[in-house]
Amino acid sequence: MNYNNIVYQEEGGVVVITINRPNKLNALNRLTIEELRSAIEYADSNSETKVIIITGSGEKAFVAGADISEFANFSVTQGVELAAKGQETLFDYIENLSTPVIAAINGFALGGGLELAMACHFRVASDNAKMGLPEVSLGVIPGYGGTQRLPQLIGKGRAMELIMTSGMIDANQALNYGLVNHVTTQEELLLLCKKIATKIMRNSSVAIGAAIKAINANYKDGINGFDVEIEAFGKSFGTADFKEGTSAFLEKRKADFPGE
Repeated sequence: MNYNNIVYQEEGGVVVITINRPNKLNALNRLTIEELRSAIEYADSNSETKVIIITGSGEKAFVAGADISEFANFSVTQGVELAAKGQETLFDYIENLSTPVIAAINGFALGGGLELAMACHFRVASDNAKMGLPEVSLGVIPGYGGTQRLPQLIGKGRAMELIMTSGMIDANQALNYGLVNHVTTQEELLLLCKKIATKIMRNSSVAIGAAIKAINANYKDGINGFDVEIEAFGKSFGTADFKEGTSAFLEKRKADFPGE
């Protein structure tokens, strides 16, 4: 796979996708969003892929925001289309993916960069990371799900303050808020993410996908998350992974999940 703005690497069931626009601090433009979607779709279609990690190139930024030069002169209609297409193409797609996606935040994650990280299933940050949604300082609001996902992750009051002030928080404050799961050094960031990925890979990919769907259901309007959980729980009993998992437990051996 050849890409202009990302680097795709796979090793032992873990795919690492690196946003590679260092001269732009890895800012998101339309091509990068399209390439990310293509790469994630390709990874997800491969049965060997168990975990996807998204990170940024260099030491300064995960993604420092959207590429403002692309939309500075947009009309109202174009603005609506930009947000709707971006959410459908990438951000909502990642959130609802059955393959676990980890954001490895190395440096600045601002605006669309933080929105990308929040769309991932969870986040790990380097100790030099800075996060925020500064859109109101440009006369606009977050458009890739930031006003929805940030309150879900850190609470309404904290999200209101962070968005209204255009402020940034550091990695430790993000950890305290629950925005990230772990903080480590930049040198250890990918190693820690891969270590977590290894733990995930020991388990049933089918069950993990069902759990992601059930967890997400709690945050969707008009959907009863408990009902989704009950249905997914029941369906688990018909999978080959359930048969292997329970057999392995009873036989006191390590499970070898077929992923079916």
